[in-house]
Amino acid sequence: HTYAHQMNTPTLVIQGGTDYRVCETESIGLFTTLQRRGVPSRFLFFPDENHWCLKPKNSEKWHYEIFRWLSSYLDEEEN
Repeated sequence: HTYAHQMNTPTLVIQGGTDYRVCETESIGLFTTLQRRGVPSRFLFFPDENHWCLKPKNSEKWHYEIFRWLSSYLDEEEN
């Protein structure tokens, strides 16, 4: 979040509630800064996950959201 004031890239922020590597407040701070700057961003929170989404339903949701986010910002390859 230290350099978020310089960011313009659409950003999907994903946070696990039991992630001891990245504090929730850091992720929320990054997301808030991006939102205030008008940068397209989304916050996805898994309260029962750590640094990785290991539970099947959470993993399914994680993959769905990642691919949805990417498809909204990446051009499809033209045939």
